[in-house]
Amino acid sequence: MRAMVFRGVGKPLSLETVADPTPGPEDLVIKVGRCGICGTDLHRTEANLITYPEGAILGHEFSGEVVALGKAAGGRLKVGDLVTALPYLGCNRCRYCVAGMPNFCAEARNIGTEAQHGAYAEYVATGAPFTMKLPEGLSLDDGALIEPLAVSLRGVIRAGLKPGQKVLILGAGPVGIGVAYWAKRAGAGKVAIQASSNRRKAIAMEVGADLFITPQEGISPARCAVEALGGRPDIVFECVGGEGLIDQAISSVGNHGVVVVLGACAQYDRWLPVAGLVKEVDIRFSMVYHVDEYHVALDALAAGHVEPRAMITDTVGLDRMADAFEGLRHQAHQCKVMVAPWQT
Repeated sequence: MRAMVFRGVGKPLSLETVADPTPGPEDLVIKVGRCGICGTDLHRTEANLITYPEGAILGHEFSGEVVALGKAAGGRLKVGDLVTALPYLGCNRCRYCVAGMPNFCAEARNIGTEAQHGAYAEYVATGAPFTMKLPEGLSLDDGALIEPLAVSLRGVIRAGLKPGQKVLILGAGPVGIGVAYWAKRAGAGKVAIQASSNRRKAIAMEVGADLFITPQEGISPARCAVEALGGRPDIVFECVGGEGLIDQAISSVGNHGVVVVLGACAQYDRWLPVAGLVKEVDIRFSMVYHVDEYHVALDALAAGHVEPRAMITDTVGLDRMADAFEGLRHQAHQCKVMVAPWQT
């Protein structure tokens, strides 16, 4: 099959021919229909503390058609089903797998890493227990949006958001915009997204944000946010993973507020603990999702709450993917770029 292979920092992804995946007993193989390009993949192909090793095939936000099943993978799914899946292969027996969070399994292989080839390819192998059929009416694009939407949903759940609360989201990428979508559905009052430019403002407002805040010369980001919201937010979501943003979140949030960290900062960072101490701020990290949150995201789209589709700004085949991937490091006007491996 054709796949995009990581060949080192500073080099574009390489389009190569590699062996087709084969399913283990409880696995299945999917003909990839769509795979979203994730900001985490951009970060992990740069020189930092968690850079992918050479030879990795990335891609973990995917949907497609079942083309092969392992011996013990039948029952719920069959060849020809259109599906999406959690990007993890677990043991399917430990307490984490049984609880629906295979990412914490001691034997977990994360799809899209060196441990398990991902979906920037024509085919990908995944675990049948954490694969789910797309409801009627949903597209392959919808299926590939479920993973980032589940990440955002998990963050809102971790925040313990209550109706009427003010929310500030740092970052206008797919995860940040997804948080706005879920926060409004959970009954938040004002929801503001703060970003370095207004290039994604229209998408953010369409999906769920009430306010969009960009820098003002001579005014701190925290002050800008407080003035726009008419008071300090009850919850701040850090959805970028950039240095200094946890500190900004703590500076922005109100007394007894909550800071939820969804951004994957891959460098050591510095922030002032006393700034959180004096306000008794809760800082919570949010790591991916529970399988039930995948189902909630699927059900929301299937029920017609399809605003997140606005995040998809481009679709490319494998022949164009290397350029599109590198362009995302600099082109903030794009939001979610989808890879269609079989598209010419």
